[in-house]
Amino acid sequence: MELMYIGKTKNVYKLPDGMFLLKFKDDMTGKDGVFDPGSNEIGLTVKGAGQSGLRLTAFFFEHLKAKGIPTHYVDADPEAATMTVKPAKPFGKGLEVICRYRAVGSFHRRYGDYIEEGAALDAFVEVTLKDDQRQDPPISEDALDMLGILSKDDFSTLKALTQEIASLVKALLATKDLDLYDIKFEFGKSDDRILLIDEISGGNMRVFREGKPVEPFELENIMLSL
Repeated sequence: MELMYIGKTKNVYKLPDGMFLLKFKDDMTGKDGVFDPGSNEIGLTVKGAGQSGLRLTAFFFEHLKAKGIPTHYVDADPEAATMTVKPAKPFGKGLEVICRYRAVGSFHRRYGDYIEEGAALDAFVEVTLKDDQRQDPPISEDALDMLGILSKDDFSTLKALTQEIASLVKALLATKDLDLYDIKFEFGKSDDRILLIDEISGGNMRVFREGKPVEPFELENIMLSL
């Protein structure tokens, strides 16, 4: 295998057959030992976090596969904490696409003068650049098009996919009396088709139960319990 990229929570390898292997790590985003899915830095390392994130990711990707939603997912090996994926080209240097159902996190920090924390949002889609140095700045549809990162047609497709996928995840969580506040996705393109890439785990969403946050390990235990 050829190491292609070292990320905060995953390493990416190229396989001889042209597929890619994602190796999930035990590092989690946050600050000073406190988990935060919106953080741009590693805040803690927890043994088993990689396997936990992969198990939940495989669970969600299998559901999306059954619904015919395009993703890069091929298969997963939870014991090795690895996932095989199809190649896909990111937009620009990478985008993060957030679907928000509640005014929390960075959304409330920016717009707190106009909305109460925790207020309901109607599946609001926000796109940010993957740029740790600039704290992942939000970017508009017009700017994405003007800078040649994402055309307006592709933006429309990406937004619709984001809301569809977030709605499915939200519905699955609701079966366990869990409430999705927001979730972060990444997308790429393969054969001129937009695919969901990266992961869907407790590390990239805010989930609450009866008003209290649910941590990633707890989320996996709840969702995957019989």
